[in-house]
Amino acid sequence: MPTPDASSTRDIVLVVDDTPDTLGFLTEALEAAGAMVLVATGGEQALAIVERITPDVILMDAVMPGMDGFETCRRLKRHAATADVPIIFMTGLSDTEHIVEGLSAGGVDYVTKPIVLDELTARIRVHLANARRERSARVALDTAGRFLLATDAGGRIAWATPQAARLLAEVGDGEASEASLPEAVRVEIARRSRGEGEGAIALAASGERRLTLAFLGRAGEDELLFRLTADEVGGEEAALRRRFALTGREAEVLLWIARGKSNRDIGDILGLSPRTVNKHLEQVYAKLGVENRASAAVMALKAIG
Repeated sequence: MPTPDASSTRDIVLVVDDTPDTLGFLTEALEAAGAMVLVATGGEQALAIVERITPDVILMDAVMPGMDGFETCRRLKRHAATADVPIIFMTGLSDTEHIVEGLSAGGVDYVTKPIVLDELTARIRVHLANARRERSARVALDTAGRFLLATDAGGRIAWATPQAARLLAEVGDGEASEASLPEAVRVEIARRSRGEGEGAIALAASGERRLTLAFLGRAGEDELLFRLTADEVGGEEAALRRRFALTGREAEVLLWIARGKSNRDIGDILGLSPRTVNKHLEQVYAKLGVENRASAAVMALKAIG
């Protein structure tokens, strides 16, 4: 960890352990290394602390009375402010089952007691750097106007760019939110994880807005990446449907054609294969009585202009 510097921001480390000796040892050592240390003697206290301040990294005792470290970790990962905070388990257990449980609960690493301070601070440095790189990437995506989110195979949200999170909160109706997705949507996400189904997933509708998820691919071993899109209900798509007797999907394809998107772009946006986009285009051309995308785009622009 960096040496204290009046001009730099101190890392905030939350230490969760029910043993006074361990708390005292780690507090002294981490503060000497330049960190600001917060202390919790149990899981409930840790959850109360993160309601007021978000740490940069959490050191978690695995075995504690009451709420153990594994359950505390799971709850922290469901908390929006700490979902991306790296959690390092501290345990005297060498049993593989407990190590796996800690990692499955959301921990990124573990150290065994008695703690070797140099090893612990090295692991903290690595995980802090990784977390900052990941946050920087998401901020960059948000700055670029990217409405992206990732879920696990069961549809639980792993992360979302700030713009996507705001859109979920804005359009959400109590079921769709930054923290969770409706059951029907989770079922469709599970199908996508198995390579089944295609097309955008309808997420929510509120007032004049409709929210959909387009599957972009895998962002990790158990992380599926989606683009979030909000369309005006009864807006341009509805106008195209009424004017040319199109289906909802045909109207979407035509609208993106009018916006100058290629077939590949349309497939990415709507979560369709190129072959499916072409099939929809064939139907669109037939209904509009045109033979190419340029003529279709002109007619679409006149209809929504």
